[in-house]
Amino acid sequence: MIKAKKSLGQNFLINQNILKKIVSLINAEDKYVLEIGPGTGNLTSYILKNNPKKLLVVEKDKFLVSHLKKKFASKIIIINDDILKINEKKLSNEKLIVFGNLPYNISTEILAKWIINLDHKNFWFEALILMFQKEVADRILSKFNSSKYGRLTILANWKLEISKVCDIKPGSFFPKPKVDSSLLLFKPKKIFYRFKNSKNLEKVTRIFFNQRRKKIKTPFNKLFNGNINVLNNLNIDLNLRPHNLSQDIYYKLTEEFEKL
Repeated sequence: MIKAKKSLGQNFLINQNILKKIVSLINAEDKYVLEIGPGTGNLTSYILKNNPKKLLVVEKDKFLVSHLKKKFASKIIIINDDILKINEKKLSNEKLIVFGNLPYNISTEILAKWIINLDHKNFWFEALILMFQKEVADRILSKFNSSKYGRLTILANWKLEISKVCDIKPGSFFPKPKVDSSLLLFKPKKIFYRFKNSKNLEKVTRIFFNQRRKKIKTPFNKLFNGNINVLNNLNIDLNLRPHNLSQDIYYKLTEEFEKL
């Protein structure tokens, strides 16, 4: 029996119906595939049944790496490293289909890193099929004017079309997590705002949502020094709060910030 490590946020997906559902979402036959956190290889086995051209897996746990080597031998390419330390764009010259039951403690950090590092012209992936804690997935999918709407929503939806596949109960994992999970499908958008530096969107949203319960006058003045032209151009009311501004407004604010 392989024991999950709490420090690495390990919860192994064991529900066969969910595993089948995940691999059925996109045709991986003769494609290049990346799996993040394969764990004991439950999903890996199903991916291999779809006959990918190449299957790369990133696993941080050395004990699990040893297990995967015994189980799959040369059928997969194992990268024993932390996904946060890897330059994802150098993993393959071909676009990847990415599957990931992401560790809940770093899932938002992984997604934010990938989004900030995305090229405007060439995405390194064809699709992302990722598992999140349901609360995080709800934040990713939330609409403005809701309490869950925030920086993660704005960043995630900037270059990606996102859809929820299903919610998953704790009993589908071993050990059982204390929360529900959600499976999300991400695909690249063809049309999106193009900034000089992606980190400017991260900066604008960070400053606005730093005090999300307060009016936006302070963060606006911090970024734009009360520039009346920006207010008029975007028709912004400074009495609103950060969650009252649409994603589109934040993208336009970033464009204005880059003009300064």
